[in-house]
Amino acid sequence: MKKTFIKNLILMASGILMFSFSGFSQRTCGSMEVLDRQLKEDPDMLGRMNLIEKQTINYMKTAHPGPRAIVTIPVVVHVVYQTSAQNISDAQILSQIDVLNADFRALNGDISGVPTEFQSLIGDPEVEFCLAKQDPNGNATSGITRKYVNKSSWGTNDDVKKSSKNGVDPWDASKYLNIWVCNIGGGILGYAQFPGGSPATDGVVIGYNYFGTTGAATPPFDKGRTATHEIGHWLNLRHIWGDAKCGSDLVGDTPTHNDPNYGCPSHPHKSTCSGTPNEMFMNYMDYVDDACMLMFSGGQKTRMRAVLDGGARGSLASSSGCDVPSGGGSCNTPSGLAASSITSSSATMSWTAVSGASSYDLQYKTNSSGTWTTVNTTSTSSILTGLTSGTTYNTQVRAVCSSGPSAYSAQVNFTTASAGCTDNYESNNSKTNAKTIATGTNINALISSSSDVDWFKFTTTSSKKNVKVNLSNLPADYDMKLYRSSTLVATSQNSGTQDEQCISNNTKTATFYVYIYGYSGAYDPSNCYNLYVTVSGSNFRTNGDEEWTELTRVGDELLVWPNPAQNEINVRLPFGEEEVSGDLNIFDATGKFIYQQKLTGSKENSDYRIDVSSFSNGLYFINWKTLSNNLVQKVIVTK
Repeated sequence: MKKTFIKNLILMASGILMFSFSGFSQRTCGSMEVLDRQLKEDPDMLGRMNLIEKQTINYMKTAHPGPRAIVTIPVVVHVVYQTSAQNISDAQILSQIDVLNADFRALNGDISGVPTEFQSLIGDPEVEFCLAKQDPNGNATSGITRKYVNKSSWGTNDDVKKSSKNGVDPWDASKYLNIWVCNIGGGILGYAQFPGGSPATDGVVIGYNYFGTTGAATPPFDKGRTATHEIGHWLNLRHIWGDAKCGSDLVGDTPTHNDPNYGCPSHPHKSTCSGTPNEMFMNYMDYVDDACMLMFSGGQKTRMRAVLDGGARGSLASSSGCDVPSGGGSCNTPSGLAASSITSSSATMSWTAVSGASSYDLQYKTNSSGTWTTVNTTSTSSILTGLTSGTTYNTQVRAVCSSGPSAYSAQVNFTTASAGCTDNYESNNSKTNAKTIATGTNINALISSSSDVDWFKFTTTSSKKNVKVNLSNLPADYDMKLYRSSTLVATSQNSGTQDEQCISNNTKTATFYVYIYGYSGAYDPSNCYNLYVTVSGSNFRTNGDEEWTELTRVGDELLVWPNPAQNEINVRLPFGEEEVSGDLNIFDATGKFIYQQKLTGSKENSDYRIDVSSFSNGLYFINWKTLSNNLVQKVIVTK
């Protein structure tokens, strides 16, 4: 077995950059980043992990090679959502459970794609999963919880696991695998907590668009392998390259890897590590696309079973979470929920009947609210009245049976008709015909057809050069771009009717153009959207997880904007009472050095402009290095 100390592995991992952006097609796992943070926050965690590692090593030395008793792990999926797309369906969740039951039994249909060289090393972990049938209180459950939150994305700080942070507290981690499905920012596909961490945050977090194989699942991560990868971490597996060049994953039968692999490499893919072995890139613990993840090794199986067979996660083997409670389980979830006869103040909701249902709970709320109103009815339809005109509503329904209620259906949204909406800005279908608008004033306008677009313009002043543009009350899926003269400085493309926001922090006055358009020709001829422009003498930043909308903060004081960038980027260096000199370095996504300039940060001069017009489209890292600072920012260049 490859040998190393867990402390050294953790220290190596702490220096690895784990950055990516949404829409970037490379896998990024946040588990080692989370581990590094948790170790700093909990000094006793390292000791617990060392004890687990000692037990694991002893188990791997003495474990018999034959079959073991199958361990079935109860799963609860906490869906934490803001938009209807994020509120994934039961079908998408069930598709993920199916993938896990195939992957953790070596029964996946694509396992035949494992190269002949590695087929003898395929391991069957003999682990299966079920959606919980009873909750911690012994009540019937679907194994799915859902919570609306007014938050667009979550980071890797575990807030999504805490009701005090508007997330969802875990069920008893000694009896359930908790999986949170949400929108994760920063391009992270998912992350897991290793054995030895706090029970209050134990479990796995997966991006809603990387979970399961249907619905919102997005290629190339639409085969459910992100959850397989992260649950591997949760069961004490490391990345196959050991999170260091030619590092150790603490497993004896996996070849030593140079680095993570991306996409779908071709076999044989030889490393340059000692012995130059062929890399097992098709292993679930590499970073390849879902379609190219095919196997666990026998050594990985043994390492996972070490924490299940009397180890740190041994209590899961005796959990009753998969047992139907006394009185039976819940009935089926209604399907076919639809809205019709929509007026400015009412709408009719209907759905398909469920066998055995005595009644139905229909819930509705405004899109911006976190509070549901519940209507109980014995019918399969209900008329909602007293609604607000020009407002988007969310609805969901569940069946009520003698055995208990079902899970709620997938959410269906509708927008009430406007009580009166007049567009006074047409025609403004081109930049040339952009209509001048005042800042600090609410603007109401229409996208009236699939070919209609809207252009507006305004000019900043010398005292207020920084710009924030909000697009809200969207009747359809509208997106927005912000131009400074002819330069694109910000884009907002949230899904559905989620609000859009663009920010541009500037050093000079300029004329700005706002471009509003419907995604894939979306429009609503009756209902207006709201546009509001704010200008300020101070830089704008968002609330939430201390994320910048355009100024993306990774280091403490190094600022880079616009982001994404086209032809140039602005850099604001950190400074104190005294001027500081250092090197500004730029690396591409592969770590290749492409630019360096010696600069000085001071009270008198800390802003620099860098020409990136010759850069290829992609992700770049901006590094400011001095004797006392080593700060990194990420920026995307797109032409």
